[in-house]
Amino acid sequence: MTQRAKVCIDRILPQELHRPQSTRRSGGGRRAMSPIGKAWMNGSTLHVRFIGGTARQRAIAQEQAGWWSTVANLTFVFDDAPNAEIRISFDPDDGAWSYVGTDCRSIPANQPTMNLGFLDGGTAAHEFGHAIGLAHEHQNPQGGIEWNEEVVIRELSQSPNFWDEATARHNVLKKYEANQIKATKFDPESIMLYFFPATWTKNGIATQANEVLSAMDKAFVAGAQMYPKNAGTTATATELKVNATKRTSAAIGKVGEEDLFVFTADRTGTYTIDTRGPTDTVMKLFGPDRETALIAEDDDSGLESNARIARSLLPGRYFVQIRHFNRKSGMGNYTVKVARKVQ
Repeated sequence: MTQRAKVCIDRILPQELHRPQSTRRSGGGRRAMSPIGKAWMNGSTLHVRFIGGTARQRAIAQEQAGWWSTVANLTFVFDDAPNAEIRISFDPDDGAWSYVGTDCRSIPANQPTMNLGFLDGGTAAHEFGHAIGLAHEHQNPQGGIEWNEEVVIRELSQSPNFWDEATARHNVLKKYEANQIKATKFDPESIMLYFFPATWTKNGIATQANEVLSAMDKAFVAGAQMYPKNAGTTATATELKVNATKRTSAAIGKVGEEDLFVFTADRTGTYTIDTRGPTDTVMKLFGPDRETALIAEDDDSGLESNARIARSLLPGRYFVQIRHFNRKSGMGNYTVKVARKVQ
């Protein structure tokens, strides 16, 4: 009997499921893809909770997660915390899948964010790649793969995947718009690239089963666009004083740079964080007292192309992440301020 490919799902939130795919991109095919806005804060500690699983299954998951944390500025703590960012089930009837990066925080705490229904080769490392914000290698329209859609849909409808047509299209044939990803050049050895037989394509391109992190995988997650160990973290974030008389000056001085700020809310109230200036900024707010608890994200709610978030906050420490909208070439100056509404 012919052995069919086991293919993982990188699950995305329902509101993002039906985004159209754009095929326009300059500079040719690119890989080691990460959807923009899904990465955790650099230097984050991610707690992991197992939902079932044998001692051997858990050990494999923990070992392969360590492949990423060895090179990336991230720490995994396997403490089964009730509010863990990553929650892993081992349902053999549900395949292998994971939500991508900070999307894990939008899933109810009693539900898994990852399933390891099989643990062939580097499957756990592949899924942890999704959990830290990486997408599938094959889902760039400029990558050279010309899918034989009829074959792909037929094969994925059978064991071991049992996908309907919509799921097959979502996870193999379509996904991100070109301007929604940051990426490196094509990497046929990436652990984020699954095996596909040549019969699945019209131009005879097949992929190999990669079971360890490639050199490009390691370089990408350790680079400026993901989790560099020599870059700023929340421990070195710039302190913002609430209701300061003067705005704090800052700049995106390097392409892909993310500036980190922290402020203390000393009482319950409505807090507004905004940027001003000529730079097209994107802002994320995390907390209280936890750098992975995403509260809100904004692009253009401020003046012109500036970011602005206004939220009712409890007392605690809050973290602000600011980047340029254009991750490929954007740089520029801006100012930032935190204001509390007088009750």
